[in-house]
Amino acid sequence: MNSFFDNLAKYNDVINSFVWTKVGVWLLIATGILMTVLTKGFQITHLRHWMKKTIGSMFDNKVKGHTDDKASISQFQALCTALAATVGVGNIAGVAAAIMSGGPGAVFWMWVAAFFGMMTNYSENILGIYFRRKNHNDEWSGGAMYYLEDGLGGYKNMKGIGKVLAVIFAICAMLASFGIGNMGQVNKIVINFTSAFNIPSLSEKVLYSSNGNDITLYMLLVGVILMVVVGFVIIGGLQRIASFAERIIPFMVVAYVIGSLIIIFGNVTAIGHAFAAIFSMAFTRQAAWGGAAGITFKTVVTMGCKRGVFSNEAGLGSSVMVHSNSNVLEPVKQGLWGIFEVFADTIVVCTMTALTILTSGVIDLNTGVSVTDSDSTLVAEAFNTIFKFGKFEFGRYFIALAILLFAFTTILGWSHYGAKAVEYLAGSKAPVVTKVYKVIYVLMILSGALMTSSIAWDISDTFNGMMMLPNLIGVISLSPLVMKLTKNYVDRRIKNKENVKPMLSHFPEIEEENAKKILETGED
Repeated sequence: MNSFFDNLAKYNDVINSFVWTKVGVWLLIATGILMTVLTKGFQITHLRHWMKKTIGSMFDNKVKGHTDDKASISQFQALCTALAATVGVGNIAGVAAAIMSGGPGAVFWMWVAAFFGMMTNYSENILGIYFRRKNHNDEWSGGAMYYLEDGLGGYKNMKGIGKVLAVIFAICAMLASFGIGNMGQVNKIVINFTSAFNIPSLSEKVLYSSNGNDITLYMLLVGVILMVVVGFVIIGGLQRIASFAERIIPFMVVAYVIGSLIIIFGNVTAIGHAFAAIFSMAFTRQAAWGGAAGITFKTVVTMGCKRGVFSNEAGLGSSVMVHSNSNVLEPVKQGLWGIFEVFADTIVVCTMTALTILTSGVIDLNTGVSVTDSDSTLVAEAFNTIFKFGKFEFGRYFIALAILLFAFTTILGWSHYGAKAVEYLAGSKAPVVTKVYKVIYVLMILSGALMTSSIAWDISDTFNGMMMLPNLIGVISLSPLVMKLTKNYVDRRIKNKENVKPMLSHFPEIEEENAKKILETGED
């Protein structure tokens, strides 16, 4: 068993290094910059509009109200389900890992990745809605595999390449669902929960031990309970997942932000120092950073971008698969939710985590020395600086519960992504094969509970990068279409130009049906 994990880590490191350091990070940033330029900085120039149409419309029944169509979900449910998959361990342990490995400067590059990632996510969602179609259950199916096959494949002499990239993406998405969406999330749940709520009789019962990594009865029990609960929700399909997400996501995000703000303002004198460290260490070699001596500029950028993507998933093409299930009729309208998704996930939640760590004193900003060697428990230590009363470490309890909810909803969201990828690959056999996939997905939860933290996290990074590459190729190749769709929307909805025919779907029959619905409902 030990040699298996050693070999797994060895080969994974080789692939991870190539996918991320050599290609991934730079392609990711380049794509975001390209889409920002081509859309004329939409996330800034139309800031007021997308804010109004997203967070400003939260109580609009057209956005929040449930649809009678069992084949789709509301725009708000689509957002919450997407956030369920993105707001997860990456927002807590991921940010901590970025700071511990890349220094405070990594936070700056998380912001950069998020700023440009807004338009990458926007573009993905537009393409997802534009190329979606109905599946065997008359449900909407969309994602990178479809705009790679029909979009990129629609260019002259590109049909074969489009199809190959679509298959590669779907395979990588299925594998990624076991990494980022399953094992990595479960691993952090187990580490934090068993640490915060220690039960000696369970923790001391060691079932297996290797190189100091013990598998205890406590870990096994938590893994089994998660398997049962996740299995129950997944059986209900997307409707049950979406219903669960819309009730939990708003509550947990608000609760976490409030808790973080209490820590930050409880250390108000350190806020300036924290921001100074973030900006000053973003562009320089930090060999003097004692706890991470030898950090290079490339490491700072790579760690910031990797953890940023792990958190908000912009560029992966993953959240497109649930946004495409929205009852929205117009592609760009769902694209606006993609911008907000990245904003909420990284600019808001990840920043809260970063400032909590950097202001609380759990890491010395001059030497880099941390109060703990584990990124999994660093944020808990930060919360304990305020929320600890004698033996009662309420900060640790709060973070353990936050990670439980964040990671649990991520597991649910990614089960849908993986199922959609399998559906594409299986074709006519999708009804049976997707059920088999869901069973395997639930069983893999136990592997995440028992696997060492570093391996689970590294595998997640690798799968992320492997599905990101074909998706970004698709987004770049279809950037002219994104420009046309954006201009069409701006002309009609923002500049109020008349006699501009809407662009709603790649398929004429869906285009005609949606145009008719817009006229009937007066959707704005």
